[in-house]
Amino acid sequence: MRPIQLPLGVRLRDDATFANYYPGANAAALGYVERLCEAEAGWAESLIYLWGGAGVGRTHLLQAACLRFEQNGEPGVYLPLAELVEHGPNVLDNLEQFELVCLDDLDAVAGRSDWEEALFHLFNRLRDSGRRLLLAASSSPRELPVKLADLQSRLTLALVFQLQSLSDEDKLRALQLRASRRGLHLSDEVGRFILTRGERSMSALFELLERLDQASLQAQRRLTIPFLKEILGW
Repeated sequence: MRPIQLPLGVRLRDDATFANYYPGANAAALGYVERLCEAEAGWAESLIYLWGGAGVGRTHLLQAACLRFEQNGEPGVYLPLAELVEHGPNVLDNLEQFELVCLDDLDAVAGRSDWEEALFHLFNRLRDSGRRLLLAASSSPRELPVKLADLQSRLTLALVFQLQSLSDEDKLRALQLRASRRGLHLSDEVGRFILTRGERSMSALFELLERLDQASLQAQRRLTIPFLKEILGW
């Protein structure tokens, strides 16, 4: 089946893959999301809710799941609700045509009666058609300001995982993993230098790595501390 396109301009990041995700303390969540993508599971295993603060990898895992479905030739859809609020809850119509539905930033629409009603009916349609649903928010299901009791009861059916921030050592390994997949060697020394000078969020660190990758290619030089000081002005 060919992927079904929604006219919303939502794009998946090419680098948002499971192979690019360094789990740290989130290995269990990663394992269950991968299983959701590959196994014929019942509804209880096909509804997962990920939550945690900024930079813990919620969006990465949702997009990785969609990419995995795409690679398998099955239709999946990723919707960042915080960006789509202005389109109204009608963006949830007919999503049961997708094998996998990934809804990010659920907290952006919690407490809005029209969205909650639409979400409740979407849950039912996905369950009835045997589809899979992956949800993400910055807070736990119990902390979401959901007013519709029926929707709250649906959320309690999900497998819930709180994603933890990476430690400094995990951030170093995550940077090295991403660098190696770009064909770059990032030594412990250079990686720790980046962590002590650069911004702390993983998104900022990955953007910095991309910049260094391009500079390294242009200059035909390895990633060393003198090279980083030259390029970044540190």
